Amino acid sequence: MARLLEETADLMEIDGADSFRIRSYRRAAETAQQTTVDLVEAAGDTARLLAIDGIGKSMAAHLQTIAATGQLPLREELLAKYGAGVLELLKLPGMGPKTVALFWDAGVIGSGSIDSVGQLAAAIAAGRLKGLPRMGEKQIEKLNKGIEDYRRSAGRFRIDVAEEEAGRISAYLMKFKGIKKVTPAGSLRRGRETIGDLDLLVTGPACAPEKTGPAVDYVAAYPGIQDMIVKGENKVSFHVEHGLQVDVRLLPEASYGAALQYFTGSKAHNVTLRQRALKMGYTLSEWALARLDDGSTAAGSTVAAATEEEIYAALKMDWMPPEMRENLGEIDAAASHDLPRVVELKDIRGDVHMHTTASDGHNSIREMAEAALACGYKYIAITDHSKNLAMTNGMDEKRALEQIKKVHAVDKAMEGKIRVFTGIEVDILADGALDLDNEVLAQMDVVIASVHTRFEQSREEMTERVLKAIDNPYVRILGHPTGRLLLRREPFALDLAVVLKRAAELGVAMEHNAAPERLDLNDRDLRLAKELGCRIVMSSDSHDSRNLGKMGYGARQLRRAWLTKEDVLNTRDAKGFMAGLRPRP
Repeated sequence: MARLLEETADLMEIDGADSFRIRSYRRAAETAQQTTVDLVEAAGDTARLLAIDGIGKSMAAHLQTIAATGQLPLREELLAKYGAGVLELLKLPGMGPKTVALFWDAGVIGSGSIDSVGQLAAAIAAGRLKGLPRMGEKQIEKLNKGIEDYRRSAGRFRIDVAEEEAGRISAYLMKFKGIKKVTPAGSLRRGRETIGDLDLLVTGPACAPEKTGPAVDYVAAYPGIQDMIVKGENKVSFHVEHGLQVDVRLLPEASYGAALQYFTGSKAHNVTLRQRALKMGYTLSEWALARLDDGSTAAGSTVAAATEEEIYAALKMDWMPPEMRENLGEIDAAASHDLPRVVELKDIRGDVHMHTTASDGHNSIREMAEAALACGYKYIAITDHSKNLAMTNGMDEKRALEQIKKVHAVDKAMEGKIRVFTGIEVDILADGALDLDNEVLAQMDVVIASVHTRFEQSREEMTERVLKAIDNPYVRILGHPTGRLLLRREPFALDLAVVLKRAAELGVAMEHNAAPERLDLNDRDLRLAKELGCRIVMSSDSHDSRNLGKMGYGARQLRRAWLTKEDVLNTRDAKGFMAGLRPRP
């Protein structure tokens, strides 16, 4: 609902609609995103919808229409005029409705196009943007790079998007009598930060060979299907909205473990594992681990098939978490019983990067503390933005000092149930200086330094900028170190190895930002950080109390990097965490 309302507002802005109407749609979109009311359930009761702040009579009617049909008529009308491609254009970095309207009026993009990005790329190549308002050489260059970045990530989906879709489909499938279990496999199960397609393995009595017909028909009737790719005897493939491909496989319970191992992958892991099986006189397939001398499917040939654990055990190996299966030494480690116990979400005891209404967050200090307590955390740090980020209502020195007093008051009010540390996410300016005076930073428990602007600096300039920032004795954590936004913005140029080495020398911890749109550092860089002796802190960077519960996406990246509980500072209690940070002067 939020997405449809937001897209309608964008289309209205392109169309030159009244600004008050546009704002009403945007406000309703934000309300739909933030409310805890189940809007689909509430759609049958107009009074319930009207009781939600931000929803008037017309918006209530729109929500009821979306709940009933899955569409919003005004959006469909505007899409028919401008083409679905304009929504794709809006995904480009720096592209907003006003710029899209400019291109439309100039004839750069055409009526009803489904490939507006392609039209824009062609117009740039032909030099047709030159002379348009606000289209200087630098802006055209940025647009061209944005198109390249977007095309490079096309067909990929963030892990949280894929997981939410998997949850919706699984809930639907589990309603069918005879389906007992639905498990995501593939790159989602391995915790990859982005997903190409979604593999769902289904088992139960309804999935027995030659009895799958009714279950297949039920899968094929999933209401979220946009187009059908394949409907077979035990497999249904289709696209859902925005093009995500979903492959649902119905499997007999006897071979479920073999299929789970096979379809989880990775491909490189499976190739190495099959080679090991062959050396031991077995063949490994999606159906079973079987003896070669009997043939892979002959009666009595099966060695193991029902569970992954028994397959790995038959190959004289320990079972390993799916996140580790990338052929990076895990097979040898499992065979020698030397796998590390990788960190788990339940090991995390605190979250030290979050924002409140003091800057650009949606909740108060107290609300964040109570939400963190509900997540089982023992401590948090409140780290609102500093003044350089004016659009986030960042704090100057005076407001930062006032915020310290407010945090102390909440810490006292929580009566020891959870510690609330003072903190700041201070901006690293273009020259490497920090955005607040040292006298203020000295009074903060947790100072996170982050780059939020001037991403276009050269590798040398950015590296020197970050090195200068972490040399400041009050910086204890480097926030989202590469600045990337998954599928939206590439990491900025940075000699990360140099930064990590210096951070290790200084005792500055590296943040793994667990927000699913960032997941920064990535798993490869986390491994490098560990090798170079860096301390790691995982944080949610929450701007909403509900996002505190999304740390699991980050935990999976830590596991992919083979990090243990000992490698991550905020697996310690509050006292141990503070002791593990860089000592304050």
